[in-house]
Amino acid sequence: MRHVITILLALTTLSNSFQATITTKSPIKSHFRLSLQQTRVGPLESSAFPLSNDNLHPPSKLTNVKTTIKTFFQGRRRRQIKFLLVAAITLATAIRSPPFSTPLSLKQVVKSSAGSILATESSKTFLSAFRDLNLFMSGGKTDVLILLLATSLITPLCKLASTSPILGFLAAGTFIGPNGFGLISQVHSTELLAELGIVFFLFEMGIELSTERLKSMKKDVFGLGLSQFFVTATAIALVGLKVFGLPANQLVVLGGGLALSSSAFVLQLLKDKEELGTRHGKASFGILLFQDLAVVPLLVSIPILAGGGSGLVKALSSATLKAAMALGAIAFIGRTVLNRMFNVVAGAKSQEAFLGVTLLTVLSMSFLTQGLGLSNTLGAFLAGVLLSETKYKYQIEAEIAPFRGILLGLFFCTVGFEIDILLILSQFKLIFSLVTGIIFTKAAVTTLLAMWFGLSFSNAQQTGLLLSQGGEFAFVAFGLAKSLGIFDARTTKILLTSVALTMSTTPLVASLARKIGKKLEEKTGFEHYLVDDKDAIEIKDSGDDFVVVVGYGNVGKIVCDLLNKKFIKYIGLELNPQRAIEARNKGLPVFFGDITRPEVAEAFNCGKAKKIILTLATMTETNRAVSVLKRLFPTVEIFATAVSSEHVKSLEARSKFISAMVPVLPQDSALLSLPFGGAVLESMDVAKEEVVALMEEKRKGILIKENSEVQELEKLVKKEKEEKEREAIEEEKRREEKRLDREKDMDMRKEKIVKEKKGNKKT
Repeated sequence: MRHVITILLALTTLSNSFQATITTKSPIKSHFRLSLQQTRVGPLESSAFPLSNDNLHPPSKLTNVKTTIKTFFQGRRRRQIKFLLVAAITLATAIRSPPFSTPLSLKQVVKSSAGSILATESSKTFLSAFRDLNLFMSGGKTDVLILLLATSLITPLCKLASTSPILGFLAAGTFIGPNGFGLISQVHSTELLAELGIVFFLFEMGIELSTERLKSMKKDVFGLGLSQFFVTATAIALVGLKVFGLPANQLVVLGGGLALSSSAFVLQLLKDKEELGTRHGKASFGILLFQDLAVVPLLVSIPILAGGGSGLVKALSSATLKAAMALGAIAFIGRTVLNRMFNVVAGAKSQEAFLGVTLLTVLSMSFLTQGLGLSNTLGAFLAGVLLSETKYKYQIEAEIAPFRGILLGLFFCTVGFEIDILLILSQFKLIFSLVTGIIFTKAAVTTLLAMWFGLSFSNAQQTGLLLSQGGEFAFVAFGLAKSLGIFDARTTKILLTSVALTMSTTPLVASLARKIGKKLEEKTGFEHYLVDDKDAIEIKDSGDDFVVVVGYGNVGKIVCDLLNKKFIKYIGLELNPQRAIEARNKGLPVFFGDITRPEVAEAFNCGKAKKIILTLATMTETNRAVSVLKRLFPTVEIFATAVSSEHVKSLEARSKFISAMVPVLPQDSALLSLPFGGAVLESMDVAKEEVVALMEEKRKGILIKENSEVQELEKLVKKEKEEKEREAIEEEKRREEKRLDREKDMDMRKEKIVKEKKGNKKT
């Protein structure tokens, strides 16, 4: 009776599962009803019988039924029936084990059948879900995740390897791009997104440079920058004519495209190394600014060159008119709308609203210039210049910094997309010649022009090597030339690969330039650290647009760094020769000199300085310097450190042009010296909001540097500890070996003595 109940329950379970399966998948009754209807229909109307020459006569009813049954048991239904038969056999086997064995219980039977069915269905569900997920994630979603993974891991990995993250992004782009493993499917969409990284980067550069600072850099921008672009373009065009015999339209595009350098690479390296305030850093920045302006006529002239060069004057006039319209529109919007808009949004104290209006400003100005046929980066840069005059500039910079960093990393990856390993291997000699020729030509031309404009050879060669690579706008120019038929596909591919390779060499070339500059600085005579140096002459003869900083200790370094952030020219004077030489070898305008000597003060033109800042450590040095300066230059403003509140009153009582402040002690702490640097900027009419933002940025930089130094110190301590432990272990091993040797000698002596005694007894 027990076995009968077990069989009935098992059959009931099979019947229910079969009924559920055929109900959810395909009803049998409706199918048989349809099949019976088809048996009553002629062959021409039945979908089960396709028309053919072999099927001209109507089949019999038996043939129709067989075909219907055969059709029913095909595909999914066949698998369902097979699954149910296997389940039935399994149940029968489970109910009755082999002869002479004990039958299974009802609970075991139900559990076994349910488990097998559940396992089968789970595996099918898992495979189906995996296929659906793979289909859903294909395309742009996978591209975004891969690129975000690359941008998040490359920077920390490169820091661990002590190399530039830019090289990491280039390598990642080479391997995941279309010329590598092809993991990115929508390359064009990724490149469009990466272009926003350049837009935000130049917007940030515009924020750093106010209109007043731009006027003060006119020599570097419109003198050195203009000369560099046209001379480099001409030199490259001559090489293309003599070596490759290119026609005129190709020569113009080739020379103009390769004369451009990479703002993203160079400015990022200068910011990372804190070299924007050096002479070669300012010269490089000025040249890059002019190149961004030169992109506009270059891109306008390419379609004209494709048409044979007719209408060039008309097109350039139109481009000039459009540029004037764009500049006027941006200036009007910036003066009348932006300030009020940011005031309203900032009053709401909503970070989301402030970020939204910032992104709106950047993208709208960029689209405005691009819509007028100009460079989209030009609009972003000009928008940054306008916002640099507002009190929200540093808050804006802080808000867009994460976007700029991620998108700039994407841009470097897209540059890696253009590096074709197979093309490099197949055309190695040609591409190697192009890469070395571009770097050498641009470095030589820029170095010579920089020296002609008054830079020392050390600063000139650093400027030349920094700007020796191709630029991101070369991709735009060559791509446009290809679409218009000026370049063919093969030539364009070779040029883009060569430009990408020159960009990938930038960190290595910049490091080489820095080492060469340091060696040259160290080999120069001591006059390089005195008033007769070229850099000192250039600054002191620039009018009244510079500051004199006396003392280059911790307080003086903070003041000079903050002045560099504001692009304010300064001359540093340090009485300690070691400090002066160390700073000067880095390219900073810090010179050896004693401000209390009248001839030194007059030689550095301190009487024309906007302000003299004294950061001397003792009361005696400060009082002596103030006395000399007030006697020589009674109307020059002086801002000095003091040692006490009484000292402050004493200094300020001497003249209305003297201000003093007691720095937070001890002065050997960079963090505690920040308030004095902020007070210096406020005394120079810098907005309080800007001062707070600058000090916060500097504070973070100091903390990061101190943390890295602490980590390095901890590594050294750990290494020394491990070495001492290893030496102790080795010393212990040597002692143990000596002890074992002594014991062995003692045992040998004992054996010898025992043998001698035995020999004596025998005798």
